[in-house]
Amino acid sequence: MRTTIRISIGYTVESIGYVVGAQGVVSYGSRAFFGTEWGWIHKIVDLPATAYLGVVALGLALVAVGMGTRKAAERQRAA
Repeated sequence: MRTTIRISIGYTVESIGYVVGAQGVVSYGSRAFFGTEWGWIHKIVDLPATAYLGVVALGLALVAVGMGTRKAAERQRAA
């Protein structure tokens, strides 16, 4: 039961990471190349274009943590 919950949390964190990373890429691209605002992050905070690269890094970190949590729980279940 506990490993199933950890696997679910891993998938959830990983999915959130994909969304955050994609929004960072879209926001950076729109601000840097087109001078417009795309995505939804600009509705929450007003960041310069290069700060959106940090949002991309945050998304990648969430994906890595989610995958690590999920894989660790799957290894624990197999043992």
